[in-house]
Formats: sequence, C-alpha cells, structure tokens
Amino acid sequence: MENNQQELIFKLSMFEQQIQQLQQQLQAVEQSIVDMNSLNLSLDELNGAKGKEIFSPIGRGIFARTKLLSEELTVDIGAKNFVKKTVPETKKIINEQIEKLMDVKNDLNENIEKISEELQKTLTIAQKQEKTN
Repeated sequence: MENNQQELIFKLSMFEQQIQQLQQQLQAVEQSIVDMNSLNLSLDELNGAKGKEIFSPIGRGIFARTKLLSEELTVDIGAKNFVKKTVPETKKIINEQIEKLMDVKNDLNENIEKISEELQKTLTIAQKQEKTN
C-alpha cells in the first residue's frame, strides 16, 4: 500500500510539473500575441505619416525623435534576412505570425486539458483503490 501511495504521489507530481511547464509556454505565447497585436496597431499609425516626426526605439526604453522619410519598412524575415515591405505587406506577415501563435496556443490548451484529464483519471483510480483496501 505504501508503494502505491508513493507511485501516486510521483504521478501527481509529474502531472503538476507538465501542467506548469505548459502554462509557462502558454503565457509566453499569449504575451507574443499581445506584442504582435500592439505592433499591428503601431503600424496603422505609420500610414500617411511620411514626413512626420515619430519616436524611434534605440534600445531598452530609449527613443529618438526621427522624421519618417518613407513608409517603406525593412523587415527581418528570419535568419538575418531583411527585405523591404510596405505597411500592408508587413501587417500581413504579422497577421500570419499571429495565426501561427494562435495555433500554438490552442495546441498548448489541448495538451493542458489532456494532462488534466489524465490527472483526474489517476485520482479516480486511486480513490477506488483506497475504498477497496
């Protein structure tokens, strides 16, 4: 009986760790979605802003006042490859990334749900075994 309890505690601990890891990943994905949506809103402000002054980030909370010479953007498309894109083209890329992040978010939620179901099954089996002993 002692062995069964140790095994149950071990299983429950593993489930808890898995759920915590998935929840951390989920939080990171949700933050990325918020950041991408914020970026999308910022891009909306660039439409028709050629010649206007804007604040450009230089680094950690440091901004410079700059004049927007063009609405054309230089976009990192991965592996340190940069291409010129218009605001609408850039928004399209961001929206595609948001869709991928939403898919990852859904997968993480499904995994959390599956592990929670396994946890509940394990608890139910343990309760039944406890009653029969």
